Amino acid sequence: MTYTIGFIGLGTMGLPMATHLQNRGHRLKLYARRPEIFTDRAKHLIDAGATGSSELADVVRDVDLIITNVLGTHDVQELLIERPDAVIHHAKPGTLIIDHSTIDPKATQAMAQTLEAADLQFVDAPVSGGVWAAEGGTLISMIGGSEAACKKAMAVMDAYTKQITRVGASGHGQIAKLCNQIAQVITIQGVAESLSFAKALGADPGQVLAAIEGGMGGSPMMSLMGPKMVNEEFAAGIAARLHAKETRLSRLRPLQGPET
Repeated sequence: MTYTIGFIGLGTMGLPMATHLQNRGHRLKLYARRPEIFTDRAKHLIDAGATGSSELADVVRDVDLIITNVLGTHDVQELLIERPDAVIHHAKPGTLIIDHSTIDPKATQAMAQTLEAADLQFVDAPVSGGVWAAEGGTLISMIGGSEAACKKAMAVMDAYTKQITRVGASGHGQIAKLCNQIAQVITIQGVAESLSFAKALGADPGQVLAAIEGGMGGSPMMSLMGPKMVNEEFAAGIAARLHAKETRLSRLRPLQGPET
C-alpha cells in the first residue's frame, strides 16, 4: 500500500529516508524552512514528483502520514503542537505521525497524549545506524505507541530500516534509543582506552585489535571504530553536539530548557 506522506526534516538522515519512501511509490509533500533546498539537495525528489513547501500547514494537510526527523525536543513540540500552523491544527483526523527524532521520553509521552486527544495517531521511532545506514536503507529503529499505530508505521518504515522493534507504549522508543546511545558511547570509550593501554605498554595496537576483536570483548562498534583509532583517523562521524544532547537526555530528570 502506498500513501501520501508529509515529510519534515530533510537533513543528512531525513533526505535519504525520503528518497527510499519515494522509490517505494509513496507520494511526498516535503517541508523545509529554506525553499532553496528544493532546487538543491532535494531537487531529485521534486524532479521525481514530490512537492515542496516552506508552509507547514500546506504540507501536513490532506496526507495519510506525517514523518518528522528534526533535532530536538523543542523542535518537535513546535512542529506538532505549539505553532499556529502546527500539525495538530491542520492534519486530518486519524493521521499517523511518525517521529524519528531523538528527544526526551517524558515530553514524547505528553505530546502523544495531546495528539491522541485530537484524534491523531503518534509513534516515536528514533533510529540508529547513522547516515550510511540511512543511505543504504538499513537503519535500526525502536518504536513506541499503540500496537495498531506501530503496525502501520512498520509497514512504511520498512523502506529504510532492516530491523524494527516495538518496545512498548509512547515514549518507550525514546527510552530504548537512549539505552542504545549509553551502550554505544561507553563502548567507544572502552575501545579507545584498551588500545591506548596497549600502546602505552609498547604493544602494537593493530595487532592487539586483531587479537581481541573476535573474542568476548569484541563488538560491531570495536570493528568499526578500532581500525580508525589504530590508523589515527579522527574525522568526526557524527556531530559532537548530538552526543552531548543525548547525554543530557539520559540524565533521567526533566530538561531545564530546549537542547541545542
